[in-house]
This record gives sequence, structure tokens and C-alpha cells, in this order.
Amino acid sequence: MVSRRNFLKTAGAAAVALAVENPIHAIDTVASKSPATGRKSGEKVNVALIGIGHRGNENAKEVAKTGLANVVAICDVNMGADHTTEVMGMFPKAKRYKDFRKMFDEMGKDIEAVFVTTPDFSHFPIAMRAIKEGIHVYCEKPLARTFNENALLIEAAKRNPKVVTQMGNQGHSGENYFQFKAWSEAGIIKDVYRIDAHMNNSRRWHVLDPNINKFPDAEPKPANMDWDVWQMQTMYHDYSKWLDEGNWRCWYDFGMGALGDWGAHIFDTAHQFLELGLPYEVGMLKAEGHNDYFFPMSSTIRFRFPRRGSKPACDLTWYDGIGNYPEIPEGYGISAVADVPTVAGQSYQAAKLNPGKIIYSRDYIFKGSSHSSPLHIIPEELEKQMIAEHKLPEVPKSPSNHYENFLKACMGLEKTRSPFEISGVLCQVMNLGVIAQRLNTTFKFDRLSGEIIDNKFANALLTGIPPRKGWEDYYVL
Repeated sequence: MVSRRNFLKTAGAAAVALAVENPIHAIDTVASKSPATGRKSGEKVNVALIGIGHRGNENAKEVAKTGLANVVAICDVNMGADHTTEVMGMFPKAKRYKDFRKMFDEMGKDIEAVFVTTPDFSHFPIAMRAIKEGIHVYCEKPLARTFNENALLIEAAKRNPKVVTQMGNQGHSGENYFQFKAWSEAGIIKDVYRIDAHMNNSRRWHVLDPNINKFPDAEPKPANMDWDVWQMQTMYHDYSKWLDEGNWRCWYDFGMGALGDWGAHIFDTAHQFLELGLPYEVGMLKAEGHNDYFFPMSSTIRFRFPRRGSKPACDLTWYDGIGNYPEIPEGYGISAVADVPTVAGQSYQAAKLNPGKIIYSRDYIFKGSSHSSPLHIIPEELEKQMIAEHKLPEVPKSPSNHYENFLKACMGLEKTRSPFEISGVLCQVMNLGVIAQRLNTTFKFDRLSGEIIDNKFANALLTGIPPRKGWEDYYVL
């Protein structure tokens, strides 16, 4: 492992490198290829799919369903593996690549938009390259693994305003989004002072030993796989199935745990419409099975947000781990699930407590699940009474799902609902939570300077270890 002393030195150097503006490098910002003007009626968006297995397979099918995309390229570091063949068959005319850099070099001028469905850590270089090429970006959540990578994506998108961006928290185009917006504007959701968000299902790392003292032993890599490209900018690790096939989410070096996986589906609308921004304090209240390599068996993390104008200070507490539940208010009932897609073979039924949130305001308590699932006022009798008395505003129907919204925005017909300027800050909140998890500590965060002010090691983790040689240019604007 890297010692704290050496980490502070290398992370400090990385922070200096990230501050450099407009160096001479291989990636040049070009004029946007925005098709908003001059597009013929019915003309589709030329799309590249990057990451086509597992979740990438699901996204490819959703993109195809829209009828708005022409898939011209597909890219996967393990192209030809069993989990990629279905998408390869769906788009037989699309050019195939294992390395996204070669794809951009050869086809950048022919690609209008990319869908990025790769592991968390690899989102950043792909999205950054696309933005600098003037290519629209739909990127799965979380956008990036470190706080500063998200800051760079936010700034890059800001500097290239014609590039359309969207993070893949699909519920942000569903009923919960429009309901939260309508209820906030009508004053139903106001004066929120407490949010309890929870994801209490088993995770991949729950079968691992928290007494670990090293990374998994090396194994032969799959025959088709480009393991070097898979790791992209991260520190090199020997191949192991426990780092591949979705297991990357277990490890601090590659993933963001349950918080990064589900936070953007659970408290995304609260974060946006309550204008929470960044917290001033983040602290671990519980870390069961804590270790230096992978995420705890159970975590309770408290994010403290200050008063924002007329909005009161608010504490958002995150609970993950089997049986690690928040306090359940009287009259809660069951946790119904609506519009929550089946994820990785798991289906969610009405139960005592599904992944979701409990929102406390001065006037009401709300409960909700994740993704597109609507909020309900508790107890149930109170909501029924308010409906009968016409006290709840009408919630407009979504004009487009998340994929359609992005593609229509590429056409100049809509604006995306989860652009990087919004979703990037949400991801930074989760980045701070992961730092607290990793160090099992509490720290103060300066919302103005963007620094952790009372823990140098935690502050260095905002940037992390410098990228591997050959990937430095992705970290400059």
C-alpha cells in the first residue's frame, strides 16, 4: 500500500498538475459538432456505445428503443466476450474497438454522442475526451471516482456549452423528478431539516473478509481482454476476477461502493430541488467491518448542509449494509416500489423497507423509494385527505425518458435534466462520503475553497494518486 506520507507528496503534485491551464497536449478542444442546427427532420444522432456488457447491454437496448440513435461504433475492452455478443449482434454494421482512444482518433468526426457505461473510475477520461472533441456525453453514475475529477468535468462542460451532458440517474426523468419539482414549487416540500437515505441489500463485498491485508492474488486474464486499457488512469493492479465483472465496485481504488451506486438514484431530487450543494461537515457514525481496501459491511454517514437563504440547515444521513436501517417514523407503513427497474437480476417488491429515503420537513414527513418512485406523505390517511381536498398539485407527465431526453437535447429539442453542472455536484457529495468511509473519520469541508480544512490526508484524497503515465493530458483543461 501507499504510505500516508508518500500519498500526501504524490497527491500534492497531482493537485499542482491539475491547476495548469491550457498546456500543449494531445487532446485539442474543437468546435462542437452540435446537430441542433441544420438537422433534417427524422435524422438520427450518430452514437458510439462505450462499454457494452452487463449494464452497457441494458443501456444499449434502451438507446435502441428510442428510435433516435444511429449506432456507428461500439467499444469494449473485452469485445467478443460472452457478455458483449448480444450488443455486437444488435449493431452488426457498427465499427468495433477495444480502446476508446483509437475510436476517437479514427471516428471522432463521425460521432455526435457517446454513451459511457464502464466502471466508475474509467468514466472520467472517456467523458473528458468526448467533451474536448465536442461530442455529447451520456455517462453512467457516478460521473467520476474523485472530487477533483468531477470538478474538472463540471468545468470542461461549462467551457464547452454546446456539448450536451447527462448523467445516467434515470429516475431524474421520471415521476419522482417532476413530483419533487411540483411539490417544492407549491410549498408542499419546504423547510426540510432532515433526510435519511438508505440502501440495505447485500453487496458484492459482503462475502469478502474485512481482515484483508492485500489485494486479490493475480489470475490469468480473459483471452479477449485488454487489461491495461481497462485500468486506464488508475494505479496498476494484477488481474483478478475480484476486480473485474462488476466486482470493481467493492474496492476504493476502483469504485464508490453502495453510496456511489445508489445515492444518485435515491437522494438526487432532494439534492437538486432543496439546493443542498456541498456539505460543511461529513462524518462516519458507523463503519462495521472497516478496512483499508474495500467498503465497510455497514456504513452510516452524516452530511451536514448549512442554511441556504430561507432554507433551513439540513442533515442527510446515509445508511447502507444489511439491517442498518434508519429510524422508522410512526405511520410509515410499507415501502412500495414503482418504476424501479430490475437491477442486476434483483427485483424489488413492496416491503417494510426498500432502498429509499425518509424526508422530514416542518409540516410533513415523506417517504420514497428510488429511481422514478414517487414520494408519499405519511401517514397514508393524511395523504388521502390532502388528495380529497385538492391540496396536492398536479404532477406533469414526463415528456421523455432519460435516454430520449438526452438524444432530443442533442437534436436541440430539449434540455437534459441531469447535466454535469447539476449531477457533478451530487457526485462530489458522494465523493466526500467515500473519503469519510475510507478513513473512518469526520472532517470539516470549506464550501468556498473546496478543501477539507482539518485533515490533510483526507484533503489529498480529493485529488488522489496521480494518473498513470500517458493519461496526464486528461487532467488538464
